[in-house]
Amino acid sequence: MTTGSIRNDWTRDEVSSLFAQPFNDLIFQAQTVHREHFPANQVQLSTLLSIKTGGCQEDCAYCPQSASFDAGVKAEKLMDVDAVLVAAKDAKAAGATRYCMGAAWRSPKDRDLDAVCDMITGVKDLGMETCVTLGMLTADQARRLKEAGLDYYNHNIDTSPDYYGEIITTRTFDDRLDTIGHVGDAGINLCCGGIVGMGESVRDRAEMLWVLATLPKHPDSVPINMLVRVEGTPLAEQGTVDPLDFVRTIAGARILMPASMVRLSAGREYMSEELQALCFLAGANSIFTGPRLLTTPNPEHDADMQMLGKLGLEAMPA
Repeated sequence: MTTGSIRNDWTRDEVSSLFAQPFNDLIFQAQTVHREHFPANQVQLSTLLSIKTGGCQEDCAYCPQSASFDAGVKAEKLMDVDAVLVAAKDAKAAGATRYCMGAAWRSPKDRDLDAVCDMITGVKDLGMETCVTLGMLTADQARRLKEAGLDYYNHNIDTSPDYYGEIITTRTFDDRLDTIGHVGDAGINLCCGGIVGMGESVRDRAEMLWVLATLPKHPDSVPINMLVRVEGTPLAEQGTVDPLDFVRTIAGARILMPASMVRLSAGREYMSEELQALCFLAGANSIFTGPRLLTTPNPEHDADMQMLGKLGLEAMPA
């Protein structure tokens, strides 16, 4: 096997064997693959804004925006287009090259897409890449977003097919795959990853990455999130994941999907600089900057810039 070859035919045994390697061997392989496909010391900076917060009909056990849980998140209306564009300008001024907009919907109504499409067009006019996450899409809705100029659609699979029902009951794993298919058919780049630390096994993490790595086309961005435990959600008392197990998941994503951006996503507010440094060494090359990720905390921009400076990392140019 070529170290950094692009493959979509990984076997489950191959993926499991990655997780079983000695840690140093795994990190060496991941960093080698990373350098074959990306500049060694560049990190993409993205910003995520909640354009419609709370009141979601889904029951994702990790999510404070679910209407099923009392996590102190108030349901709000869709933001005004102009307000979103002001925030996008601020993000660009802070160095972000991709602007991501998230709405707490099970799936968008067609009338909601009018405003979202205006947001996409406005952000594109600022010279930034655009990404939205709106829940499940129909094929027609995906085409509308593409026509508006959308670059990326985020729709995480969250975990393995076997463990999925332990986390979400209001839609199936196949529902997720259907939306992923509509996004691909519309010609939109896919942003798709999962969450580590929800009580899943190492096998579940391997299976999640296997699903992503055997899609007809690898996701262009793979966000790997560490569970943020929020009071009022079913996973509020979930134990913490071993930090080195989290790094192994980052490394596995890099090796299996060599040309994908691997984004170190939710949970960074609770990670040490040393843990984040290991994640970058394992092949992560994208982060969200700014004080919030939808409704959960994220490191301040200045703190991120100081950390990247210590590590000799620089922002990836647009």
